[in-house]
Amino acid sequence: MDIISNIQCIMDEELTAVKGVESDIVTHSESYKKIVSLILNLEGKLVFMGVGKSGHIGKKLAATFASTGTPSFFVHATEAMHGDLGMISPNDLIIMISNSGETKEALAPLKSIHRIGAKIIALTGNSKSSLVEMSNYSLVVKVKGEADRFNLAPTNSTTAVLVTGDAIALTVSELKKFSEKDFGMFHPGGALGKRLVEEGILK
Repeated sequence: MDIISNIQCIMDEELTAVKGVESDIVTHSESYKKIVSLILNLEGKLVFMGVGKSGHIGKKLAATFASTGTPSFFVHATEAMHGDLGMISPNDLIIMISNSGETKEALAPLKSIHRIGAKIIALTGNSKSSLVEMSNYSLVVKVKGEADRFNLAPTNSTTAVLVTGDAIALTVSELKKFSEKDFGMFHPGGALGKRLVEEGILK
């Protein structure tokens, strides 16, 4: 096996998957607009949930939203069933990530979340899934397959959700007129914080 060619091939697979999702945005434009509106007008917090690789993506997206002006955090769907539902309030908006939309651990907290009064967005690759049926809103991010030769390892699907979530986060941030100074307040450390201080943006 040519190692470099294989790495390039896998990267091309993921790039193609993202481009496919991008081309579907027009088809799902009303869903995208609705999700952006819900987040923009949110009175509570944005809560990401999931398990497995979807959970890892949820953690990153929660961090992205939080650092760009939308209060957000991650709750593991399994831990939610063992007390972490107490972190959720009626005014919150939950984004449950599951590519199949049938992962039992992801479905388990949904009834309890509805009892609390929070709204749920299904972020999934399966428009006919149980997750969509049990959610208030849905956003379909569908890929044709994964990047590995067995079509098993979450790769294309998780990358597509990550890119979609980042795009929504930054769109909401733009609509909020989130500034460099605002970003600096939430990110005063590291190279980014240092740069903002040096440029006189953060004092």
